[in-house]
Amino acid sequence: MRKVLFSRVLLTVMSLLAVACSSDEASEVNAQPAANTGKALVVYYSYTNYCRDIVTTLTSQIEADVLEIKPAEKGLKYDANYYALGTQLLNAIKDAPNDASSYPAIDPVTTSLSDYQTIIIVTPLWWSQMAAIMQSYLFNTGPDMAEKNIGLIVSSASSGISGVVADCKRLVANGKYFSENLWINHDNHSKRSTLIKNWLTTINYNTVTAINEAKAASSAPARIYDLNGRMMAQEPSKGVFIKNGKKIVR
Repeated sequence: MRKVLFSRVLLTVMSLLAVACSSDEASEVNAQPAANTGKALVVYYSYTNYCRDIVTTLTSQIEADVLEIKPAEKGLKYDANYYALGTQLLNAIKDAPNDASSYPAIDPVTTSLSDYQTIIIVTPLWWSQMAAIMQSYLFNTGPDMAEKNIGLIVSSASSGISGVVADCKRLVANGKYFSENLWINHDNHSKRSTLIKNWLTTINYNTVTAINEAKAASSAPARIYDLNGRMMAQEPSKGVFIKNGKKIVR
């Protein structure tokens, strides 16, 4: 009789564990926001290290992965002789913007954009246009950014950024752009931390990218049950209970 009773109790506990596990797993799946919501990638090209500084400051204020774009041919002086080489590259793109051969070669990129819903592009300005190296990357990946949240931060010596914005929207035609772009020129580069903070507030970054929702889902409270399958208001200091599908004995 005792053996039969023990077997029944054991079967009951195992059943409760299975129910708790399946219930928690379903809750965790349902609690997640839409696929990839909130995960951000910062893509940048930096010739003079100004953009690298901007990225370092930006990623101290938001959670994001970082991808640096590099030219395939190293050591070129794009700014020599009043950006003679840089201008040549820009003119080649301008003459045939739909021809892949018009864009300078860049190092291979393995980062998959399907892993991200928010992409922030940080790029220098060359003669009122987007740096040719960054244009190469966006020419290759622009279609993969459709319906993603797109932010644009531009570094320049003095010129306005309207030409860079136009280049970005040509290359990433179907992105969901933030309400404003950020321009950081050499005169206010030292104030970039404040400028970035104000920009993130202005574009309502956390809400637009659903960062708050993503964090809320990952910090959902633990589910605790007694051995009869009843949810407990708090974790007991002693006894046997089930927490997030795992049996705890204290």
